[in-house]
Amino acid sequence: MSGEVEENLSLIVKWAGKEYTIDNLPLNSSVQDLKSMIQLKTNVLPSRQKLLNLRFKGKAPSDEQCLTTLGLKNGTKIMMMGSVEQAIQDATEVPTDLPTVINDFDEDTERKLSIEHREEYLAKVAHRVANYEVKILNDLRDDKKLLVLDIDYTLFDHKTPAETGAELMRPYLHDFLTAAYKDYDIVIWSATSMKWIEEKMKLLGCDRHSGYKLAFYLDSRAMISIHSDKYGVIEVKPLGVIWDKYPRYSKNNTIMFDDLRRNFLMNPANGLKIKPFKNAHTSRATDKELIKLSAYLKKIATLSSFDGLDHKHWESYLIKHRSHDDENE
Repeated sequence: MSGEVEENLSLIVKWAGKEYTIDNLPLNSSVQDLKSMIQLKTNVLPSRQKLLNLRFKGKAPSDEQCLTTLGLKNGTKIMMMGSVEQAIQDATEVPTDLPTVINDFDEDTERKLSIEHREEYLAKVAHRVANYEVKILNDLRDDKKLLVLDIDYTLFDHKTPAETGAELMRPYLHDFLTAAYKDYDIVIWSATSMKWIEEKMKLLGCDRHSGYKLAFYLDSRAMISIHSDKYGVIEVKPLGVIWDKYPRYSKNNTIMFDDLRRNFLMNPANGLKIKPFKNAHTSRATDKELIKLSAYLKKIATLSSFDGLDHKHWESYLIKHRSHDDENE
């Protein structure tokens, strides 16, 4: 009996930050059949569903395509875009009961500094340097500083349902990256798998834009675990992994954006906590964070070193130096 071929598939659909298991899917099912089963789990109509990583000969399969032709295996994860009808209706209305975003990531500088110098954590960084393989996407440039960017809630609202990536993309993203590329090599570092980083960059069109090139991606495997009195055991993004692999970059020419301050506890002086981009449908019209941060990056790019900058007060720095420039015009 052990040689019998399984007649059903079990797939996992990832949508709006959650995973849904689709069990007992007959192998002779069509893509339309799969979408119908997804609707039962998510309430997203088949016509609203976009299954991002289903491919047939390099293209999205038709609804009539048989699943057996797509090379799916049990446990395959499928990333879906799509909105339920009620969400589409709600998107046109500004909610009055949005919860307050609690900023629980502020910590005293003294505590943060004590973590980045601990020998056991530096040993973990050294282990990542020795064992983590970085695949360079585009040439590193000797005369550029380094900008390290998170994805979720920094460039992309990954939990709000939507029809397209454009609806979830932070406003002015491509303008921001195009401007930053003039002075910085750009690295994407997300606390997810490499597969999802690549999918999201394709979805946002960041992997093929004519105005800029991304240097490389880092995923969760490049992170290390540390213990913080405030958070307990957490995973963080140590910039030392990049600095030791590519000495052209250092604490003097690197800046990291993340919506979670705890992600740069190993490098507190190099991190800038960006305002989270959430509730994309209602916040798109007012979110201008990347416009302001673009001006900040341009301003500090002229410095020989970032040493002494306090990115926590980046807005004050920008206002101060803009006023100074205005006086000289």
